[in-house]
Amino acid sequence: MSAYMRDQFGFLGIPSPERRKLVKAALLEAGAPQNPIDENLVLELWAMPEREYQYAACDYLAWQRKKLEAKHLELLEKLFLEKSWWDSVDSLVHNVGAISIKFPESIPILERWAQTEKFWLRRAAILHQLGLKGKTDEARLFKFILENAHDGEFFIRKAIGWALREYSYVNPESVQSFVLEHQNVLSNLSKREALKALERK
Repeated sequence: MSAYMRDQFGFLGIPSPERRKLVKAALLEAGAPQNPIDENLVLELWAMPEREYQYAACDYLAWQRKKLEAKHLELLEKLFLEKSWWDSVDSLVHNVGAISIKFPESIPILERWAQTEKFWLRRAAILHQLGLKGKTDEARLFKFILENAHDGEFFIRKAIGWALREYSYVNPESVQSFVLEHQNVLSNLSKREALKALERK
């Protein structure tokens, strides 16, 4: 597990399906469904040395997603910036998307993320609408992508392609037009990833 993550973190060695079962059982036993989100629990898990504890925090937040409010973006920002790697960032972005739908007043925070020097936050901003399908704000998606298209960072270029590919399932014509219009700005990696689903049709 550690080798797969390029030795960024130590692991206990618990496979994901087993971990999710253990976390769910612990949350049910603790009465989590009836309780508000426990930010201290999340931070305590994040401070633990083995990676499964951060995954447990991600599982917990996913389980409590309906309770998330705009104020929780501060917690998520902290998590994006500590022990950062694609696995934790990509697990947490769906929470950001859920917040953006319910609390439009949170959008300025995401706009700040899209322009910060901290590329993990920018990745989160680019990817936060994954899975929103028809609720995707196309203008915001394209804006965040163009603000980051110049970046040579692999994780940003990959995120751009991934976000566009996911949106292509909803609006293929719009994605194709966007890539064509901005082909001189987007990286080859981003364009290749963006058009993958369209090329299969």
